[in-house]
Amino acid sequence: MSKLWGGRFTKNTDVAVEEFTSSISFDWRLYREDIAGSIAHARMLAKCGIITADEADQIIAGLKSILADIEAGNFSFETALEDIHMNIERRLIERIGPVGGKLHTARSRNDQVALDTHMYLKREIAAIARLLWDLEAALVETAANHPDVIMPGYTHLQRAQPILFAHHMLAYFFMLARDFSRLQGVWERTDLMPLGAGALAGTTFPIDRFYVAEQLKFAKVYDNSLDAVSDRDYIIEFLAFASLLMLHLSRLSEEIILWSTAEFAFIELDDAHCTGSSIMPQKKNPDVAELVRGKTGRVYGHLMALLTVVKGLPLAYNKDLQEDKEALFDTIDTVKFSLRVYATMLRGMRVLGERMSEAARQDYANATDMADYLVKKGLPFRQAHEVVGRCVRYCLDAGKRLTDLSLAEFKQFSPLFEADIIDAIQIETCVAARNSYGGTSSTQVKHQLQTAKEVMAKQQAVLDLYTKGNV
Repeated sequence: MSKLWGGRFTKNTDVAVEEFTSSISFDWRLYREDIAGSIAHARMLAKCGIITADEADQIIAGLKSILADIEAGNFSFETALEDIHMNIERRLIERIGPVGGKLHTARSRNDQVALDTHMYLKREIAAIARLLWDLEAALVETAANHPDVIMPGYTHLQRAQPILFAHHMLAYFFMLARDFSRLQGVWERTDLMPLGAGALAGTTFPIDRFYVAEQLKFAKVYDNSLDAVSDRDYIIEFLAFASLLMLHLSRLSEEIILWSTAEFAFIELDDAHCTGSSIMPQKKNPDVAELVRGKTGRVYGHLMALLTVVKGLPLAYNKDLQEDKEALFDTIDTVKFSLRVYATMLRGMRVLGERMSEAARQDYANATDMADYLVKKGLPFRQAHEVVGRCVRYCLDAGKRLTDLSLAEFKQFSPLFEADIIDAIQIETCVAARNSYGGTSSTQVKHQLQTAKEVMAKQQAVLDLYTKGNV
């Protein structure tokens, strides 16, 4: 098959080279954006008098018919035509004749693929933002539905201090809210229109790049043509956003996996979100959480791969940049899958509040409160720490909890202890006392819930903006 760029060549491309350099096996995904960008380009060419209005109409009609064919499954993509751009252009020329060849006036595949990728990522950012918002909603719902459940808080995976389960869930909400904010930054730097940069230096034709940007709903146009065709910062930034998002989901996954074990028994996952064992009939495995945890490394790999690809490239376009697509596409698929299944899993999860509360009463999660009690009685904290440490050692040897001790036993360690010590170290009291801003008291958690709802209301306005900002 003759190449649309083959005039300078005297030999056909080696079949192995065709297969190696072809990107159509994955960049076919860009067909909507490629056709939308070409339609806007054709309109601009006619507006600027570079082609006639009739020629533009023929081109646009031909492109729309190709779009219909692709979406109906009646379009055969060919490896020999290398990429989505050449596949569509070849079919356009076959369909409407030589006038189809005028479409590529004043543009290059370099700025064309940059345009397609910007448009594609904008569309996917909008979809991911909605899924992320829904997962945030699932976390808020879970917290709001269990306002009084107390659980152990952990450091070093050892029981540390009692906290509200809702407080724990909202910690993940605020992580994801930062991710949403980061995604807004990615959108801003993706919302740049590169078409008109040509291969690297612009074009000799009197084009109107701002008209194209308006047609395609871009907020800004690249100021420098070299930058426009070589920039992949926005993709790398998206992969960085995705890596942090998956990091947060992976941390939550680890806790979901631990909490669903018989050893913890803090939650029970719905059967619909678990699988069994082919040999052990009793097993109920938290596969969704495990897969999300595992796929996190996959997303990290794509980020590192593209950083490595771009780091040594001179300006402007290089074939290396073809490597951005598979990393981007797979990351998008992975993130969307993870967000979708995670929100459903959380909503189906049963919280075993009594078991959590009992675990919080075990061990000595109230020891810090006992030290604080002594401090409020006038003892320096370091001395209070020593007193409580000796008291804990006594309880360990005697097989008791701190709340099991009599006042006489307390006074063996400090005369500052009074009858009110027992109430002061009840886990309900310990939780309620942590009323500093951002703390785990019921009052503070209610404030955090209200803040979360306000954040999500602002995010909804962003979602509407993204919908309007896509073709």
